[in-house]
Amino acid sequence: MAKTFEVTVPDIGGYDDVPVIEVLVAVGDTVAKDQGLVTLESDKATMEVPSTAAGVIRELKVKVGDTLSEGSVVAVIEAEGEGDAPAADAKATAPEKKEDAPAKKSDAPGSNPPVARSHRAPAEPEAVKAAPSSGRTADVECRIVVLGSGPGGYTAAFRAADLGLDTVLIERYETLGGVCLNVGCIPSKALLHAAEVIDQAKHASDYGVDFGTPTIALDKLRGYKEKVVGQLTKGLTGMAKQRKVRVVTGEGLFVSPNEIEVTGSDGKTQLVRFEQCIIAAGSQALKLPGFPWDDPRVMDSTDALELAETPKKLLVVGGGIIGLEMATVYHALGAEVTVVELADQLMPGADKDLVKPLADRLKKQGV
Repeated sequence: MAKTFEVTVPDIGGYDDVPVIEVLVAVGDTVAKDQGLVTLESDKATMEVPSTAAGVIRELKVKVGDTLSEGSVVAVIEAEGEGDAPAADAKATAPEKKEDAPAKKSDAPGSNPPVARSHRAPAEPEAVKAAPSSGRTADVECRIVVLGSGPGGYTAAFRAADLGLDTVLIERYETLGGVCLNVGCIPSKALLHAAEVIDQAKHASDYGVDFGTPTIALDKLRGYKEKVVGQLTKGLTGMAKQRKVRVVTGEGLFVSPNEIEVTGSDGKTQLVRFEQCIIAAGSQALKLPGFPWDDPRVMDSTDALELAETPKKLLVVGGGIIGLEMATVYHALGAEVTVVELADQLMPGADKDLVKPLADRLKKQGV
């Protein structure tokens, strides 16, 4: 007996009214469990809404441009029994397609003339051989492992899982998202939003609205920043579970070409054996030599995002994007900020015509 059910938007980190940028299926299509149905894109991330079971699309409830929130209905799917039959049919037909491919090529001789191989091209891979190993029993085995869960790592892991590969994601820290989501792009943008509101309130008196001098509650501001980060990292964790991406927490160390030993914060180790690996280890703040890093007054960008206090005066070494973000935030919070840059302009490498308005604005603000 055929059953119909609705596919709804899962937990997407607390975001509402996220626009649909792509519909990946059509009415009548047969879909597999966890196959993406639509793609959503917020100002922070892009994500797919997966089917919760295999079946046939009977009705699409959304189109490109619609906005969705958690619980919104995306599609109505008809499944046989528990939904296993459509998936089985799809698997049964797959080998036939593969067998047809060579015949199609032979039916059109000369359509793709042979191309001389470049002497710079890498050598043809040898036949698959048993990978050398440490000789230990693996705690985790998978088709592909991704080392690092930042925007590059989690995107690669989710895509691999969507393609049907058994995927493991290794992350040093307890939360997914890497530097960007935890101690980089996202928290800095949350604080920049607060800085923008302070600046707008300050200039509202120009058109007759006076808010007075703002009172800064660092604890609440810090909590707001952490809430924004928590919503997004929670969303990533949910997306990993939906795609059955296994997450192993700890520092990864290659012990053979096909094995990584992961050491957790408690000192316990796990051996992960894989066929292929994607290294997405990301970046970290550069500790310039000659600076007294043991002095609590000296901070890198990660320390600055902690908002331990608002200093009376702040020197920012480096006029790149991150340095200017921190300068803008701390200036809005009341610090007297000075930026020093080795190059002849702020944001070295950017078009000078684009940098000049920013430099003029910062100078006018008193930075």
